Amino acid sequence: MNNQTDLTEKQLTSEEQYHGRLLHVFSDTVELPDGMKATREYIKHVGAVCMVAVTEDRKVIMERQFRYPHGKVVVEIPAGKLDSAQEDRLEAAKRELKEETGITADHWQDMGNFIPTPAYTQEVVTMFLATGLHSGERHLDDEEFLEVFEMPLDDLVEEIMQGRISDGKTIAAVLKAYLLLSPVQS
Repeated sequence: MNNQTDLTEKQLTSEEQYHGRLLHVFSDTVELPDGMKATREYIKHVGAVCMVAVTEDRKVIMERQFRYPHGKVVVEIPAGKLDSAQEDRLEAAKRELKEETGITADHWQDMGNFIPTPAYTQEVVTMFLATGLHSGERHLDDEEFLEVFEMPLDDLVEEIMQGRISDGKTIAAVLKAYLLLSPVQS
């Protein structure tokens, strides 16, 4: 694996096509590894966090939320956008869990980053495992409507494996948390 080909593309020009509250769309001209030029359209996104919050009896805090681009209610774990690219990701995770569910956690474990769609956005989602949960009052954003519920971790993994959960961050984070929380098999 030491003799890797240089696959780097060099940015020649960059033009912002759209500047929104959430997304910024760019069209760049790049030089390919063979010297040819190409266009790359992509979305800049500040980043996000998600968390698998697990109760003492191995139930996962879940949400049902209408997702407009898909025109349906999606079952997913709590998550949220960073306020800025410089925001501490753990603090953002704590904020989002409290805002959406009213829950705080005693223990947080960073489970790494998830790149949801590397072909057209540079968004990175940091995944956390939260345990030692405490209930409290939630504080949803003005335009946020969601239903919070609990699902046994084993049932959630089965739902994922049967293809009934389709949210990428939920699939990645829950399966990772499941492996971290499962006893080692010998």
